[in-house]
Amino acid sequence: MTKAIKIGLVDDKAVNRSSVTGKIKQFEDLEFCFTAVNGNDCLEQLKGLPLEKMPQVIFMDLEMPEMNGVQTINIARALYPEIYFIVLTVFDDDDKIFEAIKAGAHGYLLKDESAITLHNAITNVIENGGAPMSAAIARKALDMLSKAQLQTETKIAEPNLLDALVTEREKEILLHTINGLDAKRISAILDISVLTIRKHTANIYQKLHVNSKAQIINLAHKNNWV
Repeated sequence: MTKAIKIGLVDDKAVNRSSVTGKIKQFEDLEFCFTAVNGNDCLEQLKGLPLEKMPQVIFMDLEMPEMNGVQTINIARALYPEIYFIVLTVFDDDDKIFEAIKAGAHGYLLKDESAITLHNAITNVIENGGAPMSAAIARKALDMLSKAQLQTETKIAEPNLLDALVTEREKEILLHTINGLDAKRISAILDISVLTIRKHTANIYQKLHVNSKAQIINLAHKNNWV
């Protein structure tokens, strides 16, 4: 018997979580196994999950407190490339669409979609590597592409993830770390103690939800920080 596809959901509103889980549970080939109330919660839970319990597809809301959906996808795609992220939101404006696509979303659906549409979106990305979109979203995307606006619209809309999550001092330390410097050398350059460097580094790891320098470097390359 084929194993059920493991599904997760990140949404700050209980009514939305209840609605989506109810739709997912209608299908025997889907297993709802993961829920989070915002981006920070999502990344913290993923960090502690063993591989066999990882969701294969996560539906992601966009507007959430603490860390929004775009920021969450941006980090999670670098740390967990095996997970598919499908935006599930009420927003269909151009900026939101391209922020999510630029961050690495695999699909973009509106929250009023039917249960079968959600099921088809899941199987589409898992089996075919597809990019499911609501009809209204697809029309907008095609219209913008036909006008050759993808690059310019993305540059305008894309949030600076680094500026949004870390302080200026933490950014300095992060960039030195990415460039291969250890705490002692960074301490000498910035004229602050090694202990302070290590405290800032711990804060950076916590804010970006990473466990290692390798993960930091992957995230940096994905976002062109170096």
